Amino acid sequence: MTGREELGASELLTALVARLGLDWSGFRRVQGTVRKRLRRRAAELGLEDLEAYAAYLETSADEWERLDAMCRIPISRFYRDQVVFEHLAQTVLPELAERARRAKRQLIRVWSAGCASGEEPYSIAIAWRLAIQAAYPNVQLDVLGTDLDARMLQRARRGCYPRGTLRELPERWQEAAFDVIGESCCLRQELRSRVRFECGDLRSRIAEGPFDIVSCRNLAFTYFDKGSRARVANALIDVLRPGGVLLIGSKEELPPGIGRVRERHRGIYEKPEDREPP
Repeated sequence: MTGREELGASELLTALVARLGLDWSGFRRVQGTVRKRLRRRAAELGLEDLEAYAAYLETSADEWERLDAMCRIPISRFYRDQVVFEHLAQTVLPELAERARRAKRQLIRVWSAGCASGEEPYSIAIAWRLAIQAAYPNVQLDVLGTDLDARMLQRARRGCYPRGTLRELPERWQEAAFDVIGESCCLRQELRSRVRFECGDLRSRIAEGPFDIVSCRNLAFTYFDKGSRARVANALIDVLRPGGVLLIGSKEELPPGIGRVRERHRGIYEKPEDREPP
């Protein structure tokens, strides 16, 4: 592909994904992957190139859903970004547990938005069970994972993963949380039962709060367009309990002008606590 053709393809894809509420510039590290998917799809349809595929989209409403699926980049592993998870396990979760105990609340609620195949919500459940719960036996953790891809959620519910996805998880937790079955590491039922999964599109559906932790990492603030990012950021903060935390990717930024939270650690924002009733 010549430089002019490359530029033309980028302009075309920028316009197409914008109609899905996405920002093509956010795909900069994976643009090649998405282009390959689209060219493969065009070939399946007997179309010559991306321009022909764009024209086909105008005649097929159902194909937009297929395009949306081809733009998903489900990169996930346990304890992804160790520094963030260590701060979560060593500081955030104990603080939330202590706050819940003082308020005589028996439940800490967590929402992992865009959870892919479940590694992130399970990581939080593992950290709670193995590092926190013994000190707070009267406080329970409720974890909700949501994702748009139903196939990824089926994998999450099974709870079995290649060994490589566990490489950042502390070794002692790997041994305590997983059974090795052939080439897979399968999360034990006690931990799987602590996380529930639902299918949902963050662009159109916000889970019902309040939550003590809302995690939206490497999704909205990377791939969504500017308007969608601001709308989602405000919606996530709305369902966050005062004193709760919002997790975003360590290389992401909240949109300009978003208030009501303050950064306490890279990728971790806190909603200031008010006089919350018990």
